[in-house]
Amino acid sequence: MSIDQQAVEAFRDRFGKSPDVVVAAPGRVNLIGEHTDYHDGYVLPMAINRRTVIAAGRRSDRRINAVSEGFGEAGFDLDDLRPDGDGWVEYLKGVAWALDPETLTGWDGAITSEIPLAAALSSSAALEIGTALTFTVLSDREWDPVQAALSCRRAENEWLGLSSGIMDQLVCAAGHAGHTLLIDCRHLHMSSVPIPPGVDVVVLNTGTQRKLTESRYNERRQEGESAAKAYGVPALRDLTHDQLHDAPIEDPLLFRRARHIISENQRTLAAAEALTAGDVAEVGRLMIASHESLRHDYEVSGLELDAMVEAALAAPGCLGARMTGGGFAGCAVALIESEALETFTAETSQGYKQATGREPHLYRCKASDGAKTLT
Repeated sequence: MSIDQQAVEAFRDRFGKSPDVVVAAPGRVNLIGEHTDYHDGYVLPMAINRRTVIAAGRRSDRRINAVSEGFGEAGFDLDDLRPDGDGWVEYLKGVAWALDPETLTGWDGAITSEIPLAAALSSSAALEIGTALTFTVLSDREWDPVQAALSCRRAENEWLGLSSGIMDQLVCAAGHAGHTLLIDCRHLHMSSVPIPPGVDVVVLNTGTQRKLTESRYNERRQEGESAAKAYGVPALRDLTHDQLHDAPIEDPLLFRRARHIISENQRTLAAAEALTAGDVAEVGRLMIASHESLRHDYEVSGLELDAMVEAALAAPGCLGARMTGGGFAGCAVALIESEALETFTAETSQGYKQATGREPHLYRCKASDGAKTLT
């Protein structure tokens, strides 16, 4: 049974009728451009063919009732929105709050997902965007992917207390099948960049999890903002390589944080150009350099992530690999030659397990479209 059918069946089992709408929102993997989005920089993610699906039916009142596969049931009233802990329903509440609850219609819903949780594949953004699309359809509003992404980011920042950027929500809403999405996170300009034939993107799940609100993610954002202030620029995006080195600030930690953002923006733009030109070897080289910068300058990698990247780079057909997502745990990503997929997967898995004792999970991902209505 497909995940779409699972959501529909779960809805029928719980609510005794067929849903009015079924929507799907993808997870994402970021090929390159890490921790740059909240510094107004550049990112190059792609929506992936692992999705969160919501089957929903309109209510006559302003109540939201939802059942989530594996997490039980929760509900709230649109006229009485208030934070209450950190459970999964807070994502739904936060999106409702950011969309202006007075304009929304109540609904019952069943949620299923095939996106691994806390693995840096944006399961939370997929839930947010899927919720926003459900509200939009059932409340007879017009779907605008960019505005939906902005509302969902506001929900994360202000309702959930996570100082995230716009990348995850935007690519989950506006992804393009077969393409990565070059995003200018200051101006929200997007360009679809095709993935050349003959290569595959493989997600390398270390089997470790992190929770961003309990990690050093917010700390890194604050450090970057402090570095920008020390250099006298609005954001680290505005700092040039020459400015960084001609007048280095005294704090070596803030200097390293700034150096990562500047170099990562340069690598991201270069990777988009290389993909367009079909130069996958250059993309791989840039990914490796990105991981080293994240490991040493931004200090958001971890033992398992480093071990996974090392195992991938030692395997046949690997063009490049790096940690992806917020860091500290979760997933890495590799760009590989398609013909080597089977041997790459086997040898990377073996190398990682030997190094860590953990069982990894590797899966080939296809670049997919953003959120959409299925029925």
